[in-house]
Amino acid sequence: MAGRDETKMSDLHTDAQTLEDHFTAAIADAETLDALEQVRVAALGKKGRISQLMKGLGTMSPAERQQAGPLLNGLKTRIADAIADRQALLHAAALTVRLEQERVDVTLPVAPPPVEQGRVHPNSQVIDEVIAIFADMGFDVKEGPDIETDEHNFTALNIPPEHPARQMHDTFYFHQRADGSRPLLRTHTSPVQVRTMRSEPPPHRFIAPGRAFRCDSDQTHTPMFHQVEGMVIDETTHMGHLRWTLEEFARAYFEVETVEMRLRPSYFPFTEPSMEVDIRCDRTGKDVRIGQGDDWLEILGCGMVNPNVLAASGLDPDIYQGFAFGIGIDRLAMLKYGAPDLRAFFDGDLRWLTHYGFSALDVPSLYGGLSR
Repeated sequence: MAGRDETKMSDLHTDAQTLEDHFTAAIADAETLDALEQVRVAALGKKGRISQLMKGLGTMSPAERQQAGPLLNGLKTRIADAIADRQALLHAAALTVRLEQERVDVTLPVAPPPVEQGRVHPNSQVIDEVIAIFADMGFDVKEGPDIETDEHNFTALNIPPEHPARQMHDTFYFHQRADGSRPLLRTHTSPVQVRTMRSEPPPHRFIAPGRAFRCDSDQTHTPMFHQVEGMVIDETTHMGHLRWTLEEFARAYFEVETVEMRLRPSYFPFTEPSMEVDIRCDRTGKDVRIGQGDDWLEILGCGMVNPNVLAASGLDPDIYQGFAFGIGIDRLAMLKYGAPDLRAFFDGDLRWLTHYGFSALDVPSLYGGLSR
């Protein structure tokens, strides 16, 4: 009987050592927490091999349990400790991988704040540049309504009833009112000249930037566009003052040392004499270079204010005289900043605005530079 007990305990020792070697190796080979969990279940789960040996303690005699109990409990404890140690290592490794994947490089540049991401539209920037230039010359800034009367937009500006500009194919008209009048979207910013001369006493020296509207749409025309009108009215102003003003404006706006300018005779109902103004440029490459080359570029129309316009605005043309000019803001932006298609100015494409737009902090000034 004693021999059988000794044999049985010897076999138990052998089985325990075999299980310990097997599970110790399996624990060491487990590369993931899931694999380690499978080893734990196989060893210590309800149906695990060590758990099955532990259940056999109840069938043993007291003498057998006295030997087998410490043996199996020690095996269970060592395997459980090995699993816990391996689990801690795998947790640490998994945490290291996660931290590496979710790592934030604090040395990277900080994302730009909204004030740096936002962009000022080129038209707005050019208007600010024009205002800065003419303000330095002593010009005020005047504004007027987009919806105008026929009187301010045409009649007071010496535009005859049969003029093509009055026709519906060129002008946006509203429905006729009960009094017979028919409002319209102003076709130029010149009505501001009439409103200013009628509401304020001379002398006048101002510019009037704003929107204008015409039935026209192609690469260089849009139904809505931007203009700036300029006017000087007093008793002594002459064409020499006009030429100097335009030359100084072009030199400052295009940021060149010298500008060669030529005035060609033209016709506008509201000025007499009237002129188109060209500046010398170079078109040999993709860009237009101002102040050099052998080409000419038309940039604006101007002239001495027609006496009929002065009289219609309540000024005596025998006493007062002056000049006026009109410049397309959109075309100025295209020339200076290289935008090829005017229609893109109004598409609302964020990519276009990001490329051609300006920082909100780039406020143009003659001292700091118009386009920095």
